[in-house]
Amino acid sequence: MTRPAGPVAAAGCVLWRRSPYDGELEICLVHRPRYDDWSFPKGKLKRGEPALAGALREVLEETGHHCAPGARLPTSRYEVEGRPKEVTYWAAEATDGSFTPNDEVDRIVWLSPAATRDRLTQPRDRVQLDAFLTSGAPGRTAR
Repeated sequence: MTRPAGPVAAAGCVLWRRSPYDGELEICLVHRPRYDDWSFPKGKLKRGEPALAGALREVLEETGHHCAPGARLPTSRYEVEGRPKEVTYWAAEATDGSFTPNDEVDRIVWLSPAATRDRLTQPRDRVQLDAFLTSGAPGRTAR
């Protein structure tokens, strides 16, 4: 079987909100039981799907939350099973919704930026976190 040319295209968001308790910044991480990892909501793009549309779809599917996209964040590039993968990210503010566990994501957590840094399974995901925190986000609009 021949593999398709080019990297696997995916997209996701650093999903954030203001805490309903104290107004402090909280960032959402998802737990994927298949990999037993904590990461930002993300996933593969459907054929012909624009990256931003795919990122918003994945956030909704994985977290149950609608969101408003903000600043574009750095793209993550790495290999999965010997194939290159590129994940395009945006900052996105959670607007409404609620989480329901499913086969792909069994838990989500809302954490402070420092706790988010500690919980992320892959050190490479800290690039998006740092970019989010230094980009002026929250508050910038999508490009």
